[in-house]
Amino acid sequence: MTTLIWIAAALVLIGIYLSWTAGRLDRLHSRIDAARAALDAQLLRRASVAQELATAGVLDPAASIVLYQAAHAARQAEEEHREVAESELSQALRAVFAETPQVEEVRQAPGGEESLEELTQAVRRVPMARRFHNDSVRAARALRRHRKVRWFRLAGHAPFPLAFEMDDEPPLALGDRNGR
Repeated sequence: MTTLIWIAAALVLIGIYLSWTAGRLDRLHSRIDAARAALDAQLLRRASVAQELATAGVLDPAASIVLYQAAHAARQAEEEHREVAESELSQALRAVFAETPQVEEVRQAPGGEESLEELTQAVRRVPMARRFHNDSVRAARALRRHRKVRWFRLAGHAPFPLAFEMDDEPPLALGDRNGR
């Protein structure tokens, strides 16, 4: 009889532990969803600000076309092509704002200072949002790799989380403004 009590207690403890692990995994998946929504919002904000700046008439025509096309492509990209489109927008931003004189020219235009400040904020927030998302993905992946999670199928039918990899290096000339 004592043996049965010990076995029952061990099974209850194992059940509680597995339930706790499943709950933790569920919270990590929820955190990934929230982080992805925040990342999507920051990427959309960056593309919108870049598109506004491209159509404002403060850039030279070639720079406006390059920036507008990259921002439009980033906003319209389907999920499987999103990382590439966002990387291309980062490259376009670096090409357009590679030189400080270009930034100064935009700053001198009416409304240019506000537009540059908004773009600088958007460009700075994207890497932070991406890092937060990828950290959440890394934590969930680490937990999902444990044998107990795989053996007992604690992840359910949730897809394996994927990191968002893109080029998010800010333009140097806009980066110089951050130190000011």
